[in-house]
Amino acid sequence: MDSNAKLTAYLNANPGVAGKVVDFNAATDKLYHFNLTASNQELDADTFSDTNKFTSWITAKLSQANCRYGIGGYMENRTIYARSAHFDTTDEPRRLHLGVDIWADAGTPVYAPLDGVVHSFQDNDNFGDYGPTIILSHNLDGLTLYSLYGHLSRESLKRLSVGLAIHKNQKIAAFGKLNENGNWPPHLHFQLIFDMQGKAGDYPGVCRFSEKEIYLKNIPDPQLILKFPAAVNQ
Repeated sequence: MDSNAKLTAYLNANPGVAGKVVDFNAATDKLYHFNLTASNQELDADTFSDTNKFTSWITAKLSQANCRYGIGGYMENRTIYARSAHFDTTDEPRRLHLGVDIWADAGTPVYAPLDGVVHSFQDNDNFGDYGPTIILSHNLDGLTLYSLYGHLSRESLKRLSVGLAIHKNQKIAAFGKLNENGNWPPHLHFQLIFDMQGKAGDYPGVCRFSEKEIYLKNIPDPQLILKFPAAVNQ
C-alpha cells in the first residue's frame, strides 16, 4: 500500500482525528473557488503582476460573492507564477500548484489540524516566495505526514523551536500581510507532504507540469484534511 492509500485508510478509520486549519463554519461560511489558470481571462497579467491590484481583485471577488474564504489550487496549472522570477527555470517554468490556497484577510488565525511537533520554520523572504513558513511533523500510526503553512505573519515564527509539541486545533500562526508574506494577497498555502527529502523550513509549493506524476506520489490532496464543502463557482 503506498503512502496516499495509507493516509486515506487512516483518515477513514479515524474520522474525527483531523481538526481545523482555519475557523470555517460550514453552516454560515461560504467558500469562493478561485480559478487562477489561463482559462480565467478576467485575471490578466497586468492585475496579477501588481500585488496591490491582485489583492484588490481577490478582495472584490470575496465581497461580491459574500464569502469569508476563497479556496483552490491543488494541482492547478496556474498562469500567475509568471509574476515572479522565483518560478522560472531554464528548461520549463514552474506553474503547477501543489497545495491548497485559502484566501482571507491578513491576521486570519491558522490552526494545526493534527497533533504533531514543529519540524522546521523559516522566513523565505523573496518576491513570490512563501515568506514566513512553518512545517509540522505528524505520526499517524507509523505513517509520517508533514503539513506546511506558508505566507504567514513574521510574528508567527516567534517562540517556535524544532521539536515543540503542537496539539490538534492549536493556533499556530496567522495570515501575513502582503509586505511580509512574499508579496501576495493575504492567504494561507496549506500543503501535505510525505517525504521532506532532506529539506527544512521550505519545500516546493509549485513544480513543473512535467513533474506532476512524481509529485502526486509525495503530495496528497489537502482536502483529505480540510474536508471543505463545495465552493461557490467563479
